[in-house]
Amino acid sequence: MRTLIHLAAGALTVAALAGCAGLNQVSSEVRSYSQWPAGRQPGSYVYERLPSQQVDASRQQRLEDAARGALAAAGFTEAGAGQTSDFSVQLGARVIGVDGGPGSDPFWPRGIYPWVGYGHRGQFYLGSGFGWGAQWTLYPGRTYYEREVALLVRDRRTGQPVYETRATHSSGSPGIGALLPALFDAALSDFPHADPNPRRVTTPSTP
Repeated sequence: MRTLIHLAAGALTVAALAGCAGLNQVSSEVRSYSQWPAGRQPGSYVYERLPSQQVDASRQQRLEDAARGALAAAGFTEAGAGQTSDFSVQLGARVIGVDGGPGSDPFWPRGIYPWVGYGHRGQFYLGSGFGWGAQWTLYPGRTYYEREVALLVRDRRTGQPVYETRATHSSGSPGIGALLPALFDAALSDFPHADPNPRRVTTPSTP
């Protein structure tokens, strides 16, 4: 009997660990657009901050820290202070909260049931979409949240944007900070390739 109890406890532990492993995976919808020159390799970069992003420097610093690992994995190296760089990188993040909606389904297709006409909609953005922001729509029922990060790479020599990518993740929690590295990992997962059609990308998240 004691052996059976130990075996059952072990099985429960394995199941719990498997469940935790599943919870530490973030599934995101990614869209990317590229004008990356053929044969060009990633190089050094500096972060670019819009004037609106300089208002809350600590918040923007959190974004930059979260994206640094994904940029390194894509082959970029951050230029040191006073050094020249090949590229500039602009970041943004936002959280959209939706209360209810038809069926209170977090995967409710907004293309079929547009937001307009279902209630009040408010929004707040910083930096023309590349900044921290929040947007919400008020409906009766349960709330779910859609988080999105955006990343733009610009050639510093020509000033032209060469790569743009966004990753979106939805769940019932409003938090975004702990998910930022996983979202940036997803956004740059196919660099330098691009696909404007939404695709599902799963990346690990630190608990």
